[in-house]
Amino acid sequence: MANAEKISIALPSEMVHIIRIAVATGEYASSSEVVRDALRDWIYKNSLRQKKMSELRQLWKEAISDKTPASSMDDVLNRLENKYQVMADKADAKK
Repeated sequence: MANAEKISIALPSEMVHIIRIAVATGEYASSSEVVRDALRDWIYKNSLRQKKMSELRQLWKEAISDKTPASSMDDVLNRLENKYQVMADKADAKK
């Protein structure tokens, strides 16, 4: 570990208990190691969240700027009705 700086934090007793168990069972060598691992996990998950948000923003911008005319609800329902009618007809023909 390059530059380690000691800080003091306050945690709920349940979290402290979990940290102590992780150290006592040998899963981690120290409570600092538990906290470092938890922070690495948080940083990773946060970066994934940021990436997903960026992708969603881009998709939103693309959708907003898309000038393709939208289908009417009637058109969508008619296409679905036709699709499922064809499927039903095929199923009936197999009987």
